[in-house]
Amino acid sequence: MTCRVLIIERTGRVSKNARALYQGGVVEAAPPADPALMLEQVQRHAPDVVVVDLEDAPLEAVAAIETVMAERPVPVVVVTDGRAQKQHAIRALAAGALEIAALDGPDAWRALQRQVLFLAKVPVVKHVKGRKRKPRGSTAPAGHPVVAVAASLGGPKALARLIGALPQDFAAPMVLCQHITPGFADDLARYLAVETRHDVVEAGQGMKLEPARFYVAPSEAHLLVRPDAVLELDPGPAVGGFRPSCDVLLKSVANAFGARAIGVVLTGMGRDGARGLKEIRGKGGHTIAQDQATSVVFGMPGESIALGGAEVVLPLDQIAGQLVKWVMP
Repeated sequence: MTCRVLIIERTGRVSKNARALYQGGVVEAAPPADPALMLEQVQRHAPDVVVVDLEDAPLEAVAAIETVMAERPVPVVVVTDGRAQKQHAIRALAAGALEIAALDGPDAWRALQRQVLFLAKVPVVKHVKGRKRKPRGSTAPAGHPVVAVAASLGGPKALARLIGALPQDFAAPMVLCQHITPGFADDLARYLAVETRHDVVEAGQGMKLEPARFYVAPSEAHLLVRPDAVLELDPGPAVGGFRPSCDVLLKSVANAFGARAIGVVLTGMGRDGARGLKEIRGKGGHTIAQDQATSVVFGMPGESIALGGAEVVLPLDQIAGQLVKWVMP
């Protein structure tokens, strides 16, 4: 397979590693470009994938990604190393980038090559700029439900919009499973807390669920919820290729809370979360799948719908309002 890649960088380190990244003529790379010219270069070269290095001018790069995803969407992978760039990488995901390539191991460039080839097959949709106003909340009912959310490619941006649209007194805890590069889950939680002004934390062993708090599954462990509303981390093997697994989380919420469970499957590649959503619905809980028009990748929501797990199918900007109706009637 040959795919066309546009490199956006100022330092030249990605281009210097082009032989390792594009060995064997597998990938054809367009000339490197400056973040300020990113939209113009995307329109000119029509790449299958864009690789953006965050080593220099990360804020400019993030802004450029947001513009491209709103005007001429294309799969974007951001290259990063070092703690200082991790929050910029999370912001790049929220702007519409689909993957983070962390240059922290001997196989880093080969891993980037695999990410590029994978993303070349991913269709993407335009991202609408701006934020929606939060719906007004009401008094929290007794015996609150628990909301479990599954997301993958395009998820960080979708999560920020969903959480940000919920009222500050949202009367249920929310547990989140987002497929993300290992080591970035805590940064995602911090980003969502700042961006949405909600109480968002990385989930920890033994944490007690609290209303209006949002718990992000950590890297390299499955997140489960026990019937006593206490979180449990399972470092066991990957399920369906994922750890954390969305199915594992959603199934645990279904088993622990039954009809008080609410499941949401957002944008993402593959089918992780589809069986878990169906299980929640089978236990009498409410379920939502994001619609195709607003999903960056319709794999996970589409599989959930096909499996019969989705009670309702909604655009991203209507999901928060539906959750409020179910949680705070």
